[in-house]
Amino acid sequence: MAAFQTAPFGRDQMDGWLRRNLAHQDEHGYGLFSVILKSEGVLIGDCGLETMQVDGVSSTELGYDFCSDYWNRGFATEVASAVCDFAFGTLGLPRLISLIRVGNLASRRVSEKIGMHFHRAIVKRGIHYWVYAIESATSPDDRESED
Repeated sequence: MAAFQTAPFGRDQMDGWLRRNLAHQDEHGYGLFSVILKSEGVLIGDCGLETMQVDGVSSTELGYDFCSDYWNRGFATEVASAVCDFAFGTLGLPRLISLIRVGNLASRRVSEKIGMHFHRAIVKRGIHYWVYAIESATSPDDRESED
């Protein structure tokens, strides 16, 4: 991810990522959505849900990645809000988290805009994260509108 100077996936890494995500969708019935900008007809990122273990507890993460050309245009907030609504309204999930790399202020703000609150800090695979969370009792109307 460009925000953290990591190299793009090679073919083997991409194949593994794709297999892992398809297996997750088969097992849980949900996963990542492609985000396509209709006006340009291009894939600009992904956003979705992944069940994972965080400190030994099964959690569902709302995560997203966007091409840097589309950062700071409100797309992440729009899509994350829609996926949050889907998770609570359609899937009936009780709680969502987002793992945000410490220092990623833009992603932290997206989480706050959709109603998530700081829960705690963790280290996962040697990377420091802020954990943001939201419970299903929070209605979409309670979420801060995007300015």
